[in-house]
Amino acid sequence: MSVSILVGSQWGDEGKGKVVDILSEKFEIVARYQGGANAGHTVQIGDKQYILHLIPSGILRENVICVIGNGVVIDPKALLDEIEILEKNNIKVSGRLFISQNAHLIMPYHKLLDQINESGSNKIGTTGRGIGPCYIDKYARKGIKIVDLLHRDTLENKIRMNLQEKNNLLKKVYDKEELDVEEIIKEYTEFDKKIDQYIKDVPVYLNNSIAEGKSVLLEGAQGALLDVDHGTYPFVTSSSPTSGGACTGTGIPPTKINEVIGIVKAYTTRVGNGPFPTELLDEEGEKLRKIGAEYGATTGRPRRCGWFDAFLVKYSCMINGIDYVAITKLDVLDTFDEIKVCLGYQENGKMLKSFPTDVHQFDKIEPVYETLPGWKQNINKAKTYDELPEATKNYLEFISSTAGFKIKIISVGPKRDETILLD
Repeated sequence: MSVSILVGSQWGDEGKGKVVDILSEKFEIVARYQGGANAGHTVQIGDKQYILHLIPSGILRENVICVIGNGVVIDPKALLDEIEILEKNNIKVSGRLFISQNAHLIMPYHKLLDQINESGSNKIGTTGRGIGPCYIDKYARKGIKIVDLLHRDTLENKIRMNLQEKNNLLKKVYDKEELDVEEIIKEYTEFDKKIDQYIKDVPVYLNNSIAEGKSVLLEGAQGALLDVDHGTYPFVTSSSPTSGGACTGTGIPPTKINEVIGIVKAYTTRVGNGPFPTELLDEEGEKLRKIGAEYGATTGRPRRCGWFDAFLVKYSCMINGIDYVAITKLDVLDTFDEIKVCLGYQENGKMLKSFPTDVHQFDKIEPVYETLPGWKQNINKAKTYDELPEATKNYLEFISSTAGFKIKIISVGPKRDETILLD
């Protein structure tokens, strides 16, 4: 039996798609445990690139079963579009994808409210995909679940009740047009017909599979520093991307978890608003963005870029219980003369002992750096650790010792085979 959790260890966009694709070769089931279509997991196989938003990256391995857990919020259109794209590329989905009956549905009013909120003065920098408003309804006990699709009367009643409240809000507060309740009922009834074959009692399925000795990889979206409880609140997502969210988002108990794998980018990026101590607003930041193709897979927005923050990753390792990490996008640093690493934060001349949880404190801190020499050569052809330049190995050893993690996977390029696996 092997149950592993894979978590993004920074602010998301660490390269989880590629790592899940690589790891899924050794797993029989890959399950997504939180988030929604705001995620974008990119996998490149040869010259073909796949961008997945809801379906786990394991779907690209023909023998892997993929599961969408109850912690995920599902946009019906995004899901059906994704299934269609995969099948057009001769990737079988039927019989290989299961969706929790307790996953919540993103409704048209969720997207509209999300976009209205993001157009105001208190922007968070969300994708506008309705994720936050859907989770709000979930915890306000007004949400509509996949299982509600099976009960036509219940579904209609819930939509009518919710829409009465949302239409009042849209019309009287935001001066927007009301949404058509009949149209939404029709749309979601049609959705039910198309996804019936995928609906599953996921906790039962996963726990029975584990009892049978099957291996399971639990895949998170976004990153630990976007966790609603442990991230840079309020500039966070609306769910728990940390390892703790894997259990609540799938129904697998903590006692069944064997290991936690962290995905760590060789530098730092962030999408949307919020604190970013090592952000580079100069030519070097633009260089990282250009070489690393740092644009959102979901929105296309340019990502903010900066140096590796060991202090942040050390905090992430603590709250996630990370056993080892996969370093990604190391090759993006190939052409830099010097590379900086943030050792910690200084406030009023004193080093902080722990990562700040008060977002206002970030206004007062300054990152403290160590500068390392770059390796100034391409590393994407390296197949073993020994083949890496000495300066590259020094960089890896420095960030791992400073942040306190063990490296087992090194990505030296975007393709599957541009990966070094360590013992």
